[in-house]
Amino acid sequence: MNVKKYFFVFLTAVLGAIVGVYAFVLIAKPEQQILTVEKQMVPAARYASIASSVPVGIPDFTVAAEKSVEAVVHVMTKATVSDKGYSQGNPFYEFFYGPRGGMSPDRSPVMGSGSGVIISADGYIITTHHVIDKADEIQVVLNDRRSYKATLVGTDPTTDIALLKIEENDLKFLTYGNSDDLRIGEWVLAVGNPFNLTSTVTAGIVSAKARSINILANRNQPMGIESFIQTDAAVNPGNSGGALVNIFGELVGINTAIASQTGSYAGYSFAVPEAIAKKVVTDLKEFGEVQRGFIGVQIRDVNAELAKELNLDNIEGVYVDEVTANGGANAAGVKKGDVILSINGTLVNTNSELIGQVSKHRPGDKVDLSVKRDGKTKQFTVVLRNSYGSTEIVQQKEGISDLLGAELRELTNQEKARFGVDYGMEVVKLTAGKFKQSGIREGFIIFKANRQPVRNISDLKDVIATTDGGLFITGIYPNGQVTYYAINLED
Repeated sequence: MNVKKYFFVFLTAVLGAIVGVYAFVLIAKPEQQILTVEKQMVPAARYASIASSVPVGIPDFTVAAEKSVEAVVHVMTKATVSDKGYSQGNPFYEFFYGPRGGMSPDRSPVMGSGSGVIISADGYIITTHHVIDKADEIQVVLNDRRSYKATLVGTDPTTDIALLKIEENDLKFLTYGNSDDLRIGEWVLAVGNPFNLTSTVTAGIVSAKARSINILANRNQPMGIESFIQTDAAVNPGNSGGALVNIFGELVGINTAIASQTGSYAGYSFAVPEAIAKKVVTDLKEFGEVQRGFIGVQIRDVNAELAKELNLDNIEGVYVDEVTANGGANAAGVKKGDVILSINGTLVNTNSELIGQVSKHRPGDKVDLSVKRDGKTKQFTVVLRNSYGSTEIVQQKEGISDLLGAELRELTNQEKARFGVDYGMEVVKLTAGKFKQSGIREGFIIFKANRQPVRNISDLKDVIATTDGGLFITGIYPNGQVTYYAINLED
């Protein structure tokens, strides 16, 4: 009974307390107070130091992507290519491959696809040489699906750059950035049309600069200039000729190749730097061909073995293996055994870095070389020369005419079909010069020079630029007579 008595007393006390508190709230209505805690201010200098230590997230690519897709086009080509069938009685192919039993050449249209970048409101478009190579027709489709027939202004197989033109105005275009200012690790976007998927944007970083992968040499371009920007942005077949842009939407490169054993993206892609592409298209517009300047040296990379062999102090620069007798370097005083450290203040530690810097200049331009000789650094100013050893600007027809005494033209499609080939140039006119002295007659069709295919004048000039003075020409006369000519260019 005592337990129950105490329980009721406790319960009565609790209920009384609750009722008392409720009555106080209703009658007294105590004033509510809000406590504010003053925020501690951080000095600006300290805030800046804190912010700089926080990792920056992925930047916003939307503006750059929107600008780029409007200026990147789909380039579609159609070419008539022989499957290398051989017709009976064709003396050229019978000479090299033997009689083929009357098989007729099968020439069917082949379709190609790639990308291009509009660089001016009036319709100039950059793409790659290999996208339009051998094309009979070139069609350009804009991002808004308008379609145009494009004309080829000029092409440069040495850098894998070509320039197209469509007849239109008020086009959206990309402005040039500065590829020299790109830094390893910087974000970039690749914009193009892989697998015929239009307006595709991928992102990556700059993995390396001034990279050489010998892809142009594998395309029969012994003078190929490779100083690529390497990225890990996904690039696939169809991206070639498309834009590589920075986060501001500025053009910093033209996508040209991938490193892959399957032919599809496998981690690395390569682009021609804007500095090289811009110079090439400017030359093509102004002169019809690229005005390429040469220092006049043969070089190789300095590695640990070479440094030890030559007792060099440091592993740096590029080693001068040979100096061309009539080149600008020889005239300036550069010697075999020198190590070129920089050009115009830019350090060069690989062949591709040096070639990339020189390729931005024309014959007649002056470049400042910093050279190490016998442990001492010397300065030289070299006047660049053209492939003929002079400082003059070379016009497309005048260069060959002056040196060889010949006017050449590319074969028509009908002539290619007649001889069962995809390239060749006819000697249409001869004047006093090397060709006439060697016995070449008008009408002769050149197929190869020093075993390299001659598709156009640029191909022939590239061979001449790399020769040591001799030129071996292979070709055929219209009557089927296969003939070879050996030409001494030094006399």
